[in-house]
Amino acid sequence: MSPQLQDTLGMFAFLAVELSILFIGISLLVGVLQRHIPPSKVEALLSSKGSRGYFLAAGLGAITPFCSCSTIPMLKGLIRARAGFGPMMVFLFSSPLLNPIIVGLLVATFGLTLTAIYVIAALVVAVGAGWLLHVLGFERYVRRTWTEEDSGCGSSASPCGAAPIRSSCETSSCEGQPSVTVNSTGKYSGVWRESWSDFVGVLPYLLIGIAIGSVIYGFMPTELLEQYAGSDNPFAIPIAAVIGVPLYIRAEAVIPLAAALMAKGVGAGTVLALIIGSAGASLTELILLRSLFTLKLLAAFVVVIFAMAMFAGYATYLFF
Repeated sequence: MSPQLQDTLGMFAFLAVELSILFIGISLLVGVLQRHIPPSKVEALLSSKGSRGYFLAAGLGAITPFCSCSTIPMLKGLIRARAGFGPMMVFLFSSPLLNPIIVGLLVATFGLTLTAIYVIAALVVAVGAGWLLHVLGFERYVRRTWTEEDSGCGSSASPCGAAPIRSSCETSSCEGQPSVTVNSTGKYSGVWRESWSDFVGVLPYLLIGIAIGSVIYGFMPTELLEQYAGSDNPFAIPIAAVIGVPLYIRAEAVIPLAAALMAKGVGAGTVLALIIGSAGASLTELILLRSLFTLKLLAAFVVVIFAMAMFAGYATYLFF
C-alpha cells in the first residue's frame, strides 16, 4: 500500500470517528442547554436588532473551541431557538477561527503583529458580513425544514401531542394546559433521540465530505502550495485561500504547516490566507451546511470566507 493511500485511509478513519463523536457530543450538549435556557433568552441575546447581538455572537464564537464542522450542531441549535440571523452568521464565521487556543498558538508562532491582523480581520469581516447578509435578506435562504422544525408549543401547526416530541413540549405546558411536573429523567429523555436523529440525517453529507477531503489530504503534495503561493506571486493570497478550503484542517493543525511554509519563503499574507481559508471553511463543512442552507446562502458563506482571507492577507503587506 502506497504512503499516500495510507495517509488517505488514516485521515478518513480519524475524521470519521472524531467528527462523529464531536457532532453527537455537541448535539447532546445543545439539547441539554435548550432544556435549561429558554429559546426566548437565546433569541434576546443574539437578536439581530442593534449591534449588541452581533458582538455577543462574535464573543461566543471566540470562546468556543470548535472546528468548522463541529460548529454545525451549535448552529442548528441557534436556528431552532430562533436566534437572530445576523448574529447567527457572525457566530458561524468566527467560531472556527477565534478561540484562546488558536490565538495563543498564533502569538507563539508568528508574534503579536501577525496575530493582531488575523484577529482583527476575522472579527471585522465576520461582524460586517453578518450584518450585511441580514440587511440583504439572506435569512430567507435558510432551509424551511430547519426554521419550522422543532418550533414546539409556539407553532400553531404542531400541537404538543404531535410526534416527534421535542424539547419545548417535554418541559412546559402549552395552549393553556395545566403544567405537569417532570422529573430529571423525563426532562432529558428526548436529548439522545434528537441528537442521534440529527446525526443520522447529516451522516451521508459527512462521509462524502470526509472522503473528498481525505483524498486531497493524502495525494496533494505540499510543494504545490510552495510553488503557487510564493511571495513573488501577486495572486498568491487568493490562490492560498482557494487551496485552503478543500483542505479540512483545524486552525491548530494548520498553524505548524503555515510556519514551515513561511520559513521556506511563502509570504506572511499568503500564510494568513491559507490559515483562514482552511480553518474557516472546508468541503466537509460546506456539505453539512447544504442540509441547512440553500445554494445562494452557501455561496455567500464561501465568498465571506474568501474575503476574510484576502483582507487579512493583503493587510499583512502593510507590516511585512
